[in-house]
Amino acid sequence: MHQSPGAAARSSRPAQSSRPALSSRERQILRHLAEGCTYAGTARRIGISVHTVDGYLRRIRAKTGVHTQAELIRLALMLGL
Repeated sequence: MHQSPGAAARSSRPAQSSRPALSSRERQILRHLAEGCTYAGTARRIGISVHTVDGYLRRIRAKTGVHTQAELIRLALMLGL
């Protein structure tokens, strides 16, 4: 059976319920990253260390299976951050 291009694109997108459960802090970190902040800039803006920012991003990567900065930004956009 042949799918239309639009149907194929829709089926490759994750469903709303399959989105990873991110904590409010993880979402905050991800939002700053999507806004173009560096790890240091994010740390300064929310009053935590750069190492803590890195730790949050490692957890986000582990939860979501993303590997690159671009994928993290795409995730942030998908989540509406």
